[in-house]
Amino acid sequence: MGIMDHSFETVESMEFRHGMSRLGAAVNIVTTRAGDGPYGFTASAVCSVSDTPATLLACINRTSSCFPAFETARFFCVNTLAPGHVALSNLFGGKTPMAERFATGGWVEGNTGAPVLEDALVSFECELTNSLDQGTHRVLFGRVLRVNVAESQEALLYCAKRYVTIGSTS
Repeated sequence: MGIMDHSFETVESMEFRHGMSRLGAAVNIVTTRAGDGPYGFTASAVCSVSDTPATLLACINRTSSCFPAFETARFFCVNTLAPGHVALSNLFGGKTPMAERFATGGWVEGNTGAPVLEDALVSFECELTNSLDQGTHRVLFGRVLRVNVAESQEALLYCAKRYVTIGSTS
């Protein structure tokens, strides 16, 4: 059987977004520090890339107000949220000024200088090793330098345009 010549159209943005809303994902706040202070945004587009070396990726919209800070950052931190962090997720996902975002929650400076959420389910402090622009977003690849894991095993997920809790503390 030979290779058939097919031409396919890309699905419309809204159809894609509707489909992706069914793809449940962990809720994260990705942070960095610039000369004028901390920056962070809520993201569900985070995943493992490799365990050797330990690497993950996070995606940021290039029109985001905090994109310039991430564009020049050497380090960033992915803070995976627990069920009690819904308000924090919404705060970092909106148009709230950066100083107000970090006034809520227990933030400490990580080893890399990036803000770490003290009670995150898990935090991954990363060094940016590569980045790639695709469509409206930049994909940040980070070599994981430090992992902070909480005792709780309950995670905050986002699926079908709502927050969902999964896991247990036992």
